[in-house]
Amino acid sequence: MSRVSGPGPTIADIARAAEVSTATVSHALNGTGRLADATRRRVREVAAVLGYGPPRAPRTRTLGLAVTTFAGHAWDFVEIAYYKRWVTAATSAAHARGYALTTLPAARGAEPLWHTLAVDGMLLLDSPEGDTVLRALRARGVPVVFDGKPAVPRPGDVWVDNDHAATTREVLDHLAAAGARRIALQAGYGGESYTQEVTGAYRAWCAERGAVPLVVPFNPIDTVGHAFDGYFAAGPRAAAGAEPVDAVYAVYDPGGAQVLAAAARHGLRVPGDLLLVCASEDPSYAQHDPPVSTVTFHPEVLAEAAVGALADLVASPAPPAPELPGGRTVAAGLLVRASSRP
Repeated sequence: MSRVSGPGPTIADIARAAEVSTATVSHALNGTGRLADATRRRVREVAAVLGYGPPRAPRTRTLGLAVTTFAGHAWDFVEIAYYKRWVTAATSAAHARGYALTTLPAARGAEPLWHTLAVDGMLLLDSPEGDTVLRALRARGVPVVFDGKPAVPRPGDVWVDNDHAATTREVLDHLAAAGARRIALQAGYGGESYTQEVTGAYRAWCAERGAVPLVVPFNPIDTVGHAFDGYFAAGPRAAAGAEPVDAVYAVYDPGGAQVLAAAARHGLRVPGDLLLVCASEDPSYAQHDPPVSTVTFHPEVLAEAAVGALADLVASPAPPAPELPGGRTVAAGLLVRASSRP
């Protein structure tokens, strides 16, 4: 049995194909009349095969967005100022190009979602090593653009990012020029390229100066900064003769607040006893007393570039030229405020 040609099958077409009357077709499709179940089912099957029904509207062109670092945890990433600003800018950029933007939650639950999600392309933010979402999208051939270099880049991968190594060195040089002698890095939580590049740059900077690196593990629920208890002036390491930490670069948004809380508990003045820089887009840091120095990654610029690159990939899925691996690098900015001035 073949589908009829033309604008679409009629009830008469279905009646002829099913060898029943038009009245029987009408009853079968509308759930009325007294028909045998087998007859009703057969008429509906014939109607489906012929393509009977209201015309389907074309699917809206859609891009997807997912933050896949800390995979599977039920965390609200839009509470973080960086992601909130990124998503808002990406939505505007997608709409300007005629796409809807679907933002997926961090707690994914059912992995089959990524094998059936109806999108033309995906934006992946902070994709970690072993990213199951990326694996599913690659298997389906869905175009992907990354915010942050993928853990294991492949030929043709496209991403937008900052130069985190250069930014880390800028922050550390700034703190050292302000008089810091023992600079700690609060990091080491995520498995995405951002954490790895910042930590690697910090260790290299310390090695060049003969300093012992100190990476203080970030814990999102450590709101009072207990991780610093052993390293500030009143801590046991200082009491044992170890040089206390006198500056911190906190590389995650909540880290600055944790450092400030720990300093207050230990009676340390910022910046008198402790210098602080935090990578964050949160405007409240500028309103703090004292105002906190921050690093901005310019999420709006990153989002605009990523959406543009993904729209280009969807329109022409050929990989970029080999001499342009990765795409665009956006310069970060160090906003110096009182917390890191001597």
